[in-house]
Amino acid sequence: KSIFCSVSPTVKASCIRMHAIQVDSVQRWMEDLRHMTEVECMCVLQSKPIGVDEDAPGELIVSGTGAVGEHVTRDNLQTLLKRALVVSTELGKMFQRLEKGRWQRVHSTAVRVNCHVRSLIQEYSTARNAPPEMQKYEKSLLEKCMELNIITERCLHTEDEYFLKSMKEAIHEILTDVSDSFSHMIDMALANEIQILIHQIEDSDNVFAISTAISNLLSLTQDGPQLCSIIAKEGAVVALLKICRQDCFSTLYAHALRTVASICCVEEGISQLEKVDGILCLADILTDGACAEATRAEAAAVMAQITSPHHTSTQHLASFLESMQDIVTALINLCESASCGEVFLLASAALANITFFDSMACEILLQLNAVHILLQACRDRQRVDTPYSKDQVVTILANLSVLEQCTADVLEEKGIEHLLVLLNEKPSSSSPSESAACERVQQKAAVTLARLSRDPLVAQTAIQLKAVPRLIELCRSPAERNNSDSVLVACLAALRRLAAECPDSIGPTDHQQLIKPRLVDSFLLCSNMEESFV
Repeated sequence: KSIFCSVSPTVKASCIRMHAIQVDSVQRWMEDLRHMTEVECMCVLQSKPIGVDEDAPGELIVSGTGAVGEHVTRDNLQTLLKRALVVSTELGKMFQRLEKGRWQRVHSTAVRVNCHVRSLIQEYSTARNAPPEMQKYEKSLLEKCMELNIITERCLHTEDEYFLKSMKEAIHEILTDVSDSFSHMIDMALANEIQILIHQIEDSDNVFAISTAISNLLSLTQDGPQLCSIIAKEGAVVALLKICRQDCFSTLYAHALRTVASICCVEEGISQLEKVDGILCLADILTDGACAEATRAEAAAVMAQITSPHHTSTQHLASFLESMQDIVTALINLCESASCGEVFLLASAALANITFFDSMACEILLQLNAVHILLQACRDRQRVDTPYSKDQVVTILANLSVLEQCTADVLEEKGIEHLLVLLNEKPSSSSPSESAACERVQQKAAVTLARLSRDPLVAQTAIQLKAVPRLIELCRSPAERNNSDSVLVACLAALRRLAAECPDSIGPTDHQQLIKPRLVDSFLLCSNMEESFV
C-alpha cells in the first residue's frame, strides 16, 4: 500500500513536493561535491602528517642539498605550477560568468577558488617557510577570497537588478585584486624555489646535485618567458656561467649552457649574461679545441639566442664586437667539422643572426672561405638534412651576397645551381613549421639570386640553368610557393633583375604581366591567380 493512503490529498501533495525538493537539493549537492570535495579535504588534511615521527616533524621536507631535498624542490615547483594553473583557470571562468550574470555559477566558482587558494597556501607553508613579504600577500589574498565568497553569496538571494549591477562592478574589482595578488604570490613562491635551486648550484661541490638542480631550472624555462624572467632576475645566469668557468665541472658545461640559452629568450637573461662578461666566456669555450663538440654546440646555441633579431635591446652587442673575429671563426669551423645536423644547425643559426647586424661579420666570413664551407655542407646530408638548416645557410648567403666579392666565390663553388635547388624546396610533412621553413628557403634563395644577378655573368649563368621558368612557376602557381606573398615578391624581384640583364630570356606574355607593370600590380595579379591558370 501507499504510505500516503491515510493522509489527506493536500498533505500528500505537500509531501510529494517536499520529496522532490529534497531530491533536487541532493542532486545539486552531488554536482557541487564533485568539484569541491578534493580541495576541501586538502585544506583540512594536508597539514596532518601520517606516520611521521613527532620528534622530527618536517625532516623529510626540509632536507638541504641532498637528493631528497632536490626531489622536494622539484615537486614543490611542479605542485606550484599545477595549482597556479587550476586557480588561474577558475578565475578566468569567473570573469566570464560574471559578465553573463550567471550568479549561481559565479558563487560556486568563488567557493572553488577559495578552497584551491587555501589548499595551495597550506600545502606550500607545510613544505617551506614562506618569506615575510609572501606571508603578507597570503593573508591579504585569503581575506579577499573570503570577501568574494560572501559578496557572491549575497547576490544569490536577490533579484534586484540595480543591486546586482552595483555588485557586479564591486565583484569585478575584487576579482581583479584577487587575480593580481595571486599572481604576485605565485611569483614570490616560484622565486623562493628558484633561489633554492640556485643555492644548490652555487654552494654544492657534488656534480650529481648540481646537475639535478640545473635540470630542474631547464625544465622551468620551458614554461614560458614570464618564468624565464623570474629565473634570470634571481641570478641563474650568473650561477650557471660560474660553473662554465671551473674546469672541475667541465662535464656540466653543455647542460649549463643549454639552460642559459633557454633563459636568454628574455631581455633580463641577456642583461645578466652581459654583466658577468658572458660573451667572453662563450668565446673562450667556442675557441677551445679541447672542449667537446656538444659543449661548443651549446655555446653556439647561446650565441644564436642572444643575437636573435627578435630582441629589441642591442646593448649586449658592444662587448660582442670585441670578440667578433674569434667567434665567427670558431662558428664557421664548427659548421665545417660538425658531426651531425643538430650541431651544424646551432652553429649556422648563430652565424646567420650575426651577419644581420654587422657587415664586418660578412667580410670575415668571406675571408674564411665560408661560401665553400656552407655549400659543401649542403651537399652532405649528414650535416644539412632539414629545411631549418637550409634556411640558415641561405640566410648567410643572402647577407654575404650584398658584398661584391661574394659573387666570384659563389660562381666558383657552383652556387647558382644550388640556389635553384633551394627554389625547389618542399616540405616532407604537413608540419606548419616545416612549411614555413621551406617558404623562407625559397624566399631567401630568390633574394640571393636577385642580389648576385647584378653581375651579368651570374645572370647569364642563372638563365642558362633555367632559373627563369622556375621563378615564373613560383610567381604564377600559389601552390608552388605555399601561397606565400614573401616568396612571390622575392621571385618577381629576381625575375626583373634577370630581365634587366637579359631581356630576351622572358617571353612576351610573361614580360607583359610580370616585368612591364609596376611591381605592386604584378604582385596583385599573381596573388589573385587561381592555380588552374598555369
